[in-house]
Amino acid sequence: MNSSFLPSIDDGRAAVGPSILSADFSRLAEEVAAVEAAGADFHHLDVMDGHFVPNITFGPMIVSAIARLAGRPLVTHLMISDPGAWAVKFAEAGSDLVSFHFEAIETGHETVIEALRDAGCRAGLALNPDTPLERVRHLLDSLDLLLLMTVFPGFGGQAFMHEVVPKIEEAAALRDSSGYRYLIEVDGGINEQTAPLVRRAGGQCLVAGTAVYRSADYAAAIAAIRG
Repeated sequence: MNSSFLPSIDDGRAAVGPSILSADFSRLAEEVAAVEAAGADFHHLDVMDGHFVPNITFGPMIVSAIARLAGRPLVTHLMISDPGAWAVKFAEAGSDLVSFHFEAIETGHETVIEALRDAGCRAGLALNPDTPLERVRHLLDSLDLLLLMTVFPGFGGQAFMHEVVPKIEEAAALRDSSGYRYLIEVDGGINEQTAPLVRRAGGQCLVAGTAVYRSADYAAAIAAIRG
């Protein structure tokens, strides 16, 4: 990753990405500006299709609108059952990085990653809490980002699953020992209390929805999560 993407990580700090899903969509432009002024490193965009997960959020049109508003990178997390048909559309909408779920398809992960790269977008892979790293070992050298979920995807505001912390540690150790380049993003139940656990385990990109957007002070919430 070059320094123009997430400079905080190059400076040895955690990068914090508020999840747009928890924002007030009636004031979206104000919310985007507010979290950026408060120190957000990136915007995390959760895309759900009502099929892979039991909820529906938004599509490329909304991502394109956010891209026109944002001064920070957009990291889009696809929780959809057919990432091959949609990943490039989200890249073209303005995402700087698009991650998709390993569990969403049985084969063809490499094809989706290559398509994102061909579209000029960074590529990430997301894992549910119960998916072991060993199942994706063959893909790790092709990733810009590995997203480890600390909740089962589908809804915001869920409680952090502490049993995923060893997987974060394993992902960091494996990257360092194998020379992989992926950043480790962690999403689910991140707040002032759980963020230190994630940072110590090796998490670099911390996604927080309600902990930021439902707080009275966005800057204080982001600073507390960054540590």
